[in-house]
Amino acid sequence: MESEAVANKKSSNDQSTPLSFQSRNSTTITEARRFRTNGHTPKWDGSPNFPLIVHCHLCWDWVWQRPQQFLSRLSQKRKILFVETVRPDDSLVTPVGQLRAAENYPNITILRLQFPGWRWSDGEYVDRERRRIVQEALQGPLKGQFENPVQWFYDPMAVTAFAGQMGEIATVYDCMDELSKFRGAPPELINRETQLLEQADVVFTGGRKMWESKSQKNENCHFYGCGVDIDHFGKARAEETSIPEDLRGLRKPILGYFGVVDERMDYELIARLADAHPGWSVVIIGPRTKVDESVLPKRSNLHWLGGRDYNQLPAYCKAFDVCLMPFALNEATEYINPTKSLEYMATGRPIVSSPVADVVRNFGPVVHIGNSHDEFVELCRQSLVQPDPQRIQQGLEMAADNTWESIVAKLEGHIMDALTVRHGVTF
Repeated sequence: MESEAVANKKSSNDQSTPLSFQSRNSTTITEARRFRTNGHTPKWDGSPNFPLIVHCHLCWDWVWQRPQQFLSRLSQKRKILFVETVRPDDSLVTPVGQLRAAENYPNITILRLQFPGWRWSDGEYVDRERRRIVQEALQGPLKGQFENPVQWFYDPMAVTAFAGQMGEIATVYDCMDELSKFRGAPPELINRETQLLEQADVVFTGGRKMWESKSQKNENCHFYGCGVDIDHFGKARAEETSIPEDLRGLRKPILGYFGVVDERMDYELIARLADAHPGWSVVIIGPRTKVDESVLPKRSNLHWLGGRDYNQLPAYCKAFDVCLMPFALNEATEYINPTKSLEYMATGRPIVSSPVADVVRNFGPVVHIGNSHDEFVELCRQSLVQPDPQRIQQGLEMAADNTWESIVAKLEGHIMDALTVRHGVTF
């Protein structure tokens, strides 16, 4: 799943990425199985309020997307330690860890790790130090807060450092993206994800095509795509919502996008859209990462606004006459199921997308699909001239049926089932 629902003001340099090193002595699948059967895992007492230790390749404060949507809701019942690893720093002599509370979420503690650039390629060292810092935090300032946790992975590269090492009662893998297809992905990631799939008690995927792939390696695998905060994005339809100042002076109509600006976008299509109708304003909101600024096309009616906070997005969408999903068709988009699809629907705007597989499969009745650049531009024109009220209404209904709360409740049910099976608890 692409899952890039939020574009905030954080620099792209703050984005965490999968650890990019080649381990000299990787854990094998057989060893991963041993972690599950070596008798060191504590017995679950049947309490539903177990803590979570989460290992994520994205920073909590970078963009508000699938991990934050799930975990912010899960934290209403339990404590969560969110472990993020930022890009290495050449000025560091030793690795450092920084603890802080997540703003507005008192049950979430963030532990940020950073490593010296000169040791980054040493996989054994990074695994060992990563584990040491987390364990020291758990034995020191966090003592007693995260005993008998469920370990929850977004980052497969963390599996060798933490599998079987945290006294976990179960392991969850939420596969939100096919990270191995992303630009700069470490070669070791594929092997480590295989280990994680072998070990996990339950696996969730953000896209149906990913489920078809991952379920071959883990039989307790479930597809849960994107959800939506319908009340939040519904503000785009509210009279009292004010259009942001930086859009008020733009020429109408406005065709807009929000999300990460990276290799998944079709920059030729964006330029084609701006060139086709110079009277249109094309607005792109989101932080740029893994693409050089020179790649971004420049036109007088094309506006690259950079990141905006999640709370501001409905106001920006209120100014949009058409919502855009101009994705390239490449390896990075093969498995994406964009979170913004339902968020756009909740705004009550027409939506035009390139033919990404899961968008066509999951949202085809609502989203206009442009199978070529020319068709994409023409569908935008038609949506401006005569929006389809039936599609818009169906989109509002689809959004209402797919709230984050309903998905989280189902995820919790699967975890409880896995715990029951693993620990032999009956009720």
